[in-house]
Amino acid sequence: METSRIAAYSRNHVTLGCFEVAGRVYAIDVSQMREVVRWQPITPLPNAPHLIEGVIDLRGSVVPVVDLARALGFGRVEPGTQTRIAITEVDGLVMGLTVDAAVDVLPIELERLEDPPALATQTGYDVTRAVVRRDDAEPILVLSLEHLLESVYRSALKDGDAGTEVES
Repeated sequence: METSRIAAYSRNHVTLGCFEVAGRVYAIDVSQMREVVRWQPITPLPNAPHLIEGVIDLRGSVVPVVDLARALGFGRVEPGTQTRIAITEVDGLVMGLTVDAAVDVLPIELERLEDPPALATQTGYDVTRAVVRRDDAEPILVLSLEHLLESVYRSALKDGDAGTEVES
């Protein structure tokens, strides 16, 4: 493709990295992903917010890891042969997301991205950025990493509040 056609293609498409979590497929815009690595043991961080599982050493960099199943309210990812850690970057912060499996990379036309249902967004549900309907399977929910990061921040505040007592 010539350069102008590549630019037009990228303006009209988004590429999604798709992952299985708790039996469902979720997606992340690949522009926010650095790489996907095999699962490795995670070193727990004492007194870390409950959504941060711990850290991994990724080629000399310490990366915090969030279990995506826990962040979405589904329990935990159980490590297995297909388990992966998606290394993401949002707002300059690098974090890993533990997922059950990496399943696909999909180029999607922008017009196929639909807004989440109004009832969900009006009630404060903001972790889904968009929905992609498919003829042959359940819709894919495109996650907002910014809101996942906010969930991690909120979990830190809740954890801090739970451990403090008010003096009289």
